[in-house]
Amino acid sequence: MEIVNLPINSTRPTTEANYIFTAGAMAGNSVPNLVAEFLGTFLLVFTVGCNVLSSNPVWAGVSIACVLMVSIYALAPVSGANFNPAVSLALGFAGKSDWSQVAGYCVVQIIGGVAAGAAYSALFGEVFNLGPMGGFGWQQAMACEALYTFMLCFVVLNTAASKKIGGKNQFYGLAIGFVIVAGAYGPGAVSGGCFNPAVAFGIDIISAKLGFGWCILYTAFEAIGAVLAVAAFKAMRPEERDDSQSPEDYGIASKVIGEFLGTFMLVLTVGLNVLGASKAAAFSIAASLMCMIYAIGDVSGAHFNPAVTVAILVSGRDKISPGDACIYIGTQFVGGLAASFVYQAVHDGTTFRLGPGDGFGWPQVATAEIAFTFVLCFVVLCVATTAKAPAAEFTGFIIGMCVTVGGLAIGKISGGSLNPAVSLGIATSRTIVGGGTFTGGPYYSVCELIAGCLAAAVFRVVYPQEYTVAEKESMA
Repeated sequence: MEIVNLPINSTRPTTEANYIFTAGAMAGNSVPNLVAEFLGTFLLVFTVGCNVLSSNPVWAGVSIACVLMVSIYALAPVSGANFNPAVSLALGFAGKSDWSQVAGYCVVQIIGGVAAGAAYSALFGEVFNLGPMGGFGWQQAMACEALYTFMLCFVVLNTAASKKIGGKNQFYGLAIGFVIVAGAYGPGAVSGGCFNPAVAFGIDIISAKLGFGWCILYTAFEAIGAVLAVAAFKAMRPEERDDSQSPEDYGIASKVIGEFLGTFMLVLTVGLNVLGASKAAAFSIAASLMCMIYAIGDVSGAHFNPAVTVAILVSGRDKISPGDACIYIGTQFVGGLAASFVYQAVHDGTTFRLGPGDGFGWPQVATAEIAFTFVLCFVVLCVATTAKAPAAEFTGFIIGMCVTVGGLAIGKISGGSLNPAVSLGIATSRTIVGGGTFTGGPYYSVCELIAGCLAAAVFRVVYPQEYTVAEKESMA
C-alpha cells in the first residue's frame, strides 16, 4: 500500500550537510553569520513598517512574505536565514542549532528589528503602535500569535531542518515565506500579525512614546508557538527524537498527526479570513494549504480534504487503502471541527453562514462546488500521484493555487469551500454556537465528494498509462 507523497528533489548527495537553516551552525557566531541575520531581519521589519505606514491592506502580506522568501534564498547558505528569535528558539529546542548560536542570533535579530524601526520611522516621519487590533483583547491576539508562530516554525523545521527533506529541496524558502501570506490577513486583523519577536520589539521600542510593553507579551506567546512546533515536529517525525534514520513510509500515527495539523491550520485560516473580512482571503487560504503541503507531504501525502482522499482512493493503483482512507477522512473532519471552534472563539463566538450568495440558489452552489472541487482533486491526481511528477518542486504551489482559482471564481456564489472538512466544520460550529442550520454542511460535502469521484473517473481516462505502470508493478 502506498500513500501519495509529495515528490522531493533529492539530487543533492545525502552526505551533504542537509539542514538548510543550520548551514552556518558549525561556524558559530561568525561575522558573516551575524551580519546576515542582522541584514535579513532589518529588511523584513523595514518592509513591515513601510507597508503598514503606506496603508496597504491588500498587498502588504504578500510584500512581507516575498521579502522574507528572497532573503531566505539569498542568505540561508551563510547563516541559515532565521531572521526570527522564535525560529532560532525552535531550532535550538529541536537540536538543530547550538544554544550559543541561538543566543547570538536572537540578540542580533532584535537589534536588526529596532534599527529597521528607526529607519522606517525616519522615512515616513511617523510610527505605529503594537497591540491587538480594535475590538479584540489580549487573549484573542495572543492565540493568533501563538498559532501562526507555531505554523511558521513547524514549516521551517519540516522543510528546512528535517532529516527526511531538509537540504534536499528547493521549495523551502517559498514555503516559509508564504506562511506570512497565510497569517497576515485573517489572524493579522486580530493581532497585527507579528509572529516574530524581532518585529514586535522593533515596532514597540520605536513607538514607545505611544506606549510600551506589548512586545514582552507577544514574544512570550510567540515562544510558546515555537515550543509547540518542536513538539509537533518530533511527534510527527519519530526519527527526530533520536539518531534513527527517516523511514521510507511513516506509520499511521505520524500520518494522522500530519492530516490533523494540516486540516486544522487550513480551516482556521479559512474562518479567520472570512470573519476578518480579509482583502485577500482566497490567496491567504491557498498559501496555508501550500505551506502545510510542503511541510507534511512526505509524511501523509498532505490530503487535508476528504474529497481529495476519496479521489485518490477511487483512482485506484493502491495509493491508499480503504482503511487508511477512512482514518484520514475521520481525522480531517476532527481537524476541521477543532479549527472552527477556535476561530469562533477568537471572534467572541461569531460564526458565519454556509450557503448561496446573494442572488444565487442551491443549484448554482452545487454546480460551483462540484466544478472547482473537481479542479482541485483532478490537479492533485495529475501532479502528485503520477509515476513521474510533472513539476515536483512546485507540487505544493500548484495544488494551493487551485484554492485561489476556486475562491476567486465562485466566492460570491458558494464561498468556495471545496472541502468537506471546511464545510462541515463551518456548519457544525455555526449550529452549536451561532444557532444556525446544519443543512449547508452536508449539502456542500456531498457535492464536493461527487467532484472527487468525478475527478478520479476523468483521471482514469486521461492517464491510462498510469494503470499500465501499476499493472506491471503488481506483476513484478
